[in-house]
Amino acid sequence: MSFLDNIPLKSLLIGAVFLGLAPLFPEPHLFGKVKMLLAGTLTKPLDIFDLFMHGALPVLVLIKLIRMKNKKA
Repeated sequence: MSFLDNIPLKSLLIGAVFLGLAPLFPEPHLFGKVKMLLAGTLTKPLDIFDLFMHGALPVLVLIKLIRMKNKKA
């Protein structure tokens, strides 16, 4: 996980916002895929891939923030 410490938080945040919200219309893919996951309709391989692709950077941001918090403590 040390590779994550070397990535600037600002870069991760920018990427997470752009990838997490792309495309904006009619609805961001990440929101749509999470809705499908919660509804139990996320069954197509392409939809599962979309969820992982659009959710990867937001998850990395969360992991980095947790690691930063733990380092300070």
